[in-house]
Amino acid sequence: MVELKGKNIVITGGTTGIGYEVVKRLDRENTLFVIAGNRHRLDALQREFPRVLICEADLAEAAAIETAVGMIQSNFERVDLLINNAAVQHTPRFTDPDFDHASIEREITVNFTSVCRLTACLLPYLIAEDRASAIVNVNSGLALAPKTDSAVYCATKAALDVFTRSLRYQLAATNVAVYQAFMPLVDTPMTEGRGSGKMSAATAANHLLNGVARGIEDHYIGKAKMLRLLITLTPWLARRIMRGS
Repeated sequence: MVELKGKNIVITGGTTGIGYEVVKRLDRENTLFVIAGNRHRLDALQREFPRVLICEADLAEAAAIETAVGMIQSNFERVDLLINNAAVQHTPRFTDPDFDHASIEREITVNFTSVCRLTACLLPYLIAEDRASAIVNVNSGLALAPKTDSAVYCATKAALDVFTRSLRYQLAATNVAVYQAFMPLVDTPMTEGRGSGKMSAATAANHLLNGVARGIEDHYIGKAKMLRLLITLTPWLARRIMRGS
């Protein structure tokens, strides 16, 4: 559990959607370092929140992550909270004529490999003897049961779930808590034009931060909570529903 005041916080994908809403809630009482790939959105974020430190980095590139880590090291002697929020999702099916197999590697790298790499690089700045710190991985209900579209995205979220749990075991004897939030369909630029009954990004951010404040290790939010229950009681029905979603 981390009290979200007076902390050094690193967040990926903090210019839109859930990440942006998290920045809005944490900026006043913390020092934020935001990593994102769009320069114009980063500049707009810094104009709105002048105290925020920004870094333009393509999370699909190892060298860009190393540059970001170097900037974090220059600005922070310690990191209290790492929020791995950034993700991309490609919707074409493998059988669709517009499916581009070149997108596979980038989707895996941004959604999963970069999380592992950034976590490993910042772990020495998270581990300490005199304070609590945390890693928060923003996950999806699709980690529990995949849908028909976006097979690679679903797979990366399932991998993120396994990684989070294993990392939690590894860090059990340290000061670093490892959390993840399973999100339902949230109204963000990534989901524009898809689905209905979406949770607002502001509500999702509130749930995310409340979960950290309460120390919830695996936080199932909104319809993701219902999906988890359905998988427990009738897994065949849960898979059937998600297949057609």
